[in-house]
Amino acid sequence: MRESASRATVPPRPRLVGDDELTGHSVVANSTMNRERVLTGVNSYARELGLDPAEFLAGRGPAPSWLDLCSGEGLALRAAARLLPGAVITGVDLVGPMLPAALPEGLELVTADLGGWSPARRHDLITCVHGLHYVGDRLGLLERAASWLTGTGLLVAHLDPSSLRRADGTDASRPVLAALRAAGFRYEARHHRLSLRGGREVALPFTYLGADPHAGPNYTGQPGVASYYRTADREPDDDRHLDLDRGRDRGREGRSDRREV
Repeated sequence: MRESASRATVPPRPRLVGDDELTGHSVVANSTMNRERVLTGVNSYARELGLDPAEFLAGRGPAPSWLDLCSGEGLALRAAARLLPGAVITGVDLVGPMLPAALPEGLELVTADLGGWSPARRHDLITCVHGLHYVGDRLGLLERAASWLTGTGLLVAHLDPSSLRRADGTDASRPVLAALRAAGFRYEARHHRLSLRGGREVALPFTYLGADPHAGPNYTGQPGVASYYRTADREPDDDRHLDLDRGRDRGREGRSDRREV
């Protein structure tokens, strides 16, 4: 009886999914993500990021560039484009804008899965406001985004370390944060903000195993995704129990709504 009771208390292993299945999940295809967030004010990018993107870009020369990942409706980007006529501003979102509206000069809004999308240029500013909570391989995206910065560019993104798991489901936040810091990233725990100054090649010592879209609420109070990784201090076969759909379509191309500068 004791053995049966003990087994009954063990939580079931999650079924991890690959990117193709994850992007179609209701938690990830979040139609409310950054839909009403504006450039400055109470519900704004400036408040969430700890800096005003337009002010930052204004000091980067006559043609600064800003890439916003998981941009939602792009209201903040529209405002920045109007304030900075020479800027090149790009927003990328899985769902894209819901409201059809003319884009200001210099603004491009792309509808695409970030797992298979890359920019054609380097950027002075890269942001991701609470978007990593819905990305499966968020460490892989951070590696790639680091190479999308200019030599003096800045990346700022929200990261929830508690949603990073080892293959056995235990917390991977400590080794992940240590590796990120070793690669040059800075993490502000109070605001859950991760930042990097200066573009570079980054290779983190983790192998992505899949994601659990049923992980439950994160620190924002909204449902998020847990990402599972094999870490360097684990045996190569410690993910043998996971049911992982590794399917990924990296050939998917995003749709683009654009007005040329």
